[in-house]
Amino acid sequence: MTPTKGLLGLAAACLLCGTANAEISGNAVRVGVLNDISGIFQDTNGMGSVEAARMAAEDFAGGGKNLKVEIVYADHQNKADVGNAIARRWLDNEGVDAIVDVPNSAVGLSINTLLRGSKMTFLASSTASSDLTGKACSPNTIQWVNDTWATGNTTAAAMMQRGGKDWYFITVDYALGKGIEAEAAKYIEAHGGKVLGSAKHPLGTSDFASFLLQAQSSKAGVIGLANAGGDTINSVKQAAEFGIQQSGQKLVAFLLFINDIHGMGLKVAQGLQLMEAFYWDMNDDTRAFAKRFAQRPGMNGKMPSGNQAGVYASTLAYLNAVAATGSDDAKDVVPQMKKFSGKDKLFGDVTIRQDGRVVHPMYLFEVKKPEESKYPYDYYRLVSTIAADKAFRPVAEGGCELVR
Repeated sequence: MTPTKGLLGLAAACLLCGTANAEISGNAVRVGVLNDISGIFQDTNGMGSVEAARMAAEDFAGGGKNLKVEIVYADHQNKADVGNAIARRWLDNEGVDAIVDVPNSAVGLSINTLLRGSKMTFLASSTASSDLTGKACSPNTIQWVNDTWATGNTTAAAMMQRGGKDWYFITVDYALGKGIEAEAAKYIEAHGGKVLGSAKHPLGTSDFASFLLQAQSSKAGVIGLANAGGDTINSVKQAAEFGIQQSGQKLVAFLLFINDIHGMGLKVAQGLQLMEAFYWDMNDDTRAFAKRFAQRPGMNGKMPSGNQAGVYASTLAYLNAVAATGSDDAKDVVPQMKKFSGKDKLFGDVTIRQDGRVVHPMYLFEVKKPEESKYPYDYYRLVSTIAADKAFRPVAEGGCELVR
């Protein structure tokens, strides 16, 4: 049975030959990519994340110490119990030293609890719950790319600056969606705006007609899509059928990626507002990475999502910390990672805080009209940049008192 059919086992990949440092457990550094390979996040994460981790291992190239790296992967099927079982097996029996990716906040929070105090590092590059640097803060966890605080607050702030005062939410009914809506609503109401209503839907909904009609009838200036993956794609497609944006309401997606835009097409997605931490066409470094990624096995010219870029960046940062400490134990590696402050080729100016939050700029984009796109995946127009020190929740507000 293959990973696309829910395989819980491992698939070994990308072996960098050499003799490992004596303090490296099992004579190899093993990084496990845990994500949704067969479900609604398979395009934004899936096997693309596995290839991104392999690229990081290749670029690490032994870290100048001839370290051997193994990349393994499994499908958590968007189920917390399945993800937890994989992580426990990796931790107890299979010598995996770090877990990376993990879209789905319920799965991520479960793994965060499991790994606390263990030797394993959790690189939560796609887990969006801001609790990871708040009440669930762990000395084993580093959180890259987005979180619900950043997504909710920065998106709401950027839209309100452009006149979006009245909001209606269409929200997926689990931790991710609820977290985004709560953060955004808090910001909106604190800054003179109004939330006119909210409709909750199950994960994997195909028909959004009733939810969109409620949003349309609310007359809210902004309809916020607090969902992700296939749910957001279906929401946007059906919103286009109802002519929602043409009637004057703005549609904003809190968690959407370049793969999603490609899937729905510019004719449908044009005018959509979205917040991203990474865009492949930002500069020479992001373009060079994206073009390499597009040529990887199975990618068939696809550009990387922000989540896939986060897998690459966090895996490489982790491996560099292993090389620097000569250890793959989280008690050594994570504090070393937190010493970093500087330029990341994919995410710009980066600082890793003591609570594990990786701080970097965020960007509000508008999806181009079809006639504005000049080449494949030329989909975004930059609207505004949110500086790193403004994009994420301050440490004190999160209540995390962790000091390793």
